[in-house]
Amino acid sequence: MVNLDTHILVFALSGTVTDRERRVLAANTWSMSAIVFWELAKLVQLGRIEIDLDDAEVGRLFSGIHVWPLDLDVSVQSTRLDFRGDPADELIAATSVVHKVPLLTRDRRIRSSRMVPFA
Repeated sequence: MVNLDTHILVFALSGTVTDRERRVLAANTWSMSAIVFWELAKLVQLGRIEIDLDDAEVGRLFSGIHVWPLDLDVSVQSTRLDFRGDPADELIAATSVVHKVPLLTRDRRIRSSRMVPFA
C-alpha cells in the first residue's frame, strides 16, 4: 500500500506521473488521507485543476482508494513532525507515520523529513 499526497493523485488522474511514480502506483494499492478530498475540492474551487467531483465516474474511482481518517493519533503526530508545511501536508505526512505506509510525494519540504516513510 502507498499513501498518495494530493498532487500525486492529481498527476495520476491526469497521466502526468514520472516513470518511477508509475511503477510505484502500479505495484501498490492506493491510499490517501481524508484531507486530500478537501484539498481537491479547494483546488477545483480556485480553478487550479479541472475535475468534476460530482461525476459518478470520479466517485467510482475514488471509492477504490483506501481513505485514512483524520483521527486523534494523526492529528497529534502532525504537530510532532520534523518539518513545517501547510496543515494539509502535515496531516498527509502524519498519516504515513501513524499507519506506517510509505508516502508518494514530490513535495521537497515533506521529503526533507527523516520521520516520514517514503515510497
